[in-house]
Amino acid sequence: MVSGQLKSSEEEPVTEWQYQLRLQLADGPASAAREQKDAPKLQELYEVLQAHNAELVCQYDAFAGYCEQAERLGQDNLPLYRWTKETIENPQKKAKYIKIFTLYVKGEEVYAKESAEALERDLEPMVGGPVVERLSKYDSNPENNPQVPERFRS
Repeated sequence: MVSGQLKSSEEEPVTEWQYQLRLQLADGPASAAREQKDAPKLQELYEVLQAHNAELVCQYDAFAGYCEQAERLGQDNLPLYRWTKETIENPQKKAKYIKIFTLYVKGEEVYAKESAEALERDLEPMVGGPVVERLSKYDSNPENNPQVPERFRS
């Protein structure tokens, strides 16, 4: 996704990418984040998220929701659907993605670099603690993101 094309003073196009943060939570906190949105052990994390108008979305749940919607709409022949369905049906991948949470800011899946960096700065002190195992930042440049494998495109 490209947020827009801008022109520099030399009139060359400059691409402004959007960003997304993801957290990998420890087992207990990951379960709590999925099952009880006001878990006391997540209070510090929720305070940071609230300050940035951000929310946690479990990556596994997002994948499963996409598959359910595609099935409802009769779009279960699409390459992205087939790839995602295989992912959520794989026990090892399920165990991985059930602990990974995408951070939405103001309801958006991707957001401006400034928003991502401010949120990242406030979350970094929690990384390696009892709740947050890892923090990752991604940009929307397709060259930096996995594409649907060829076996799902035919």
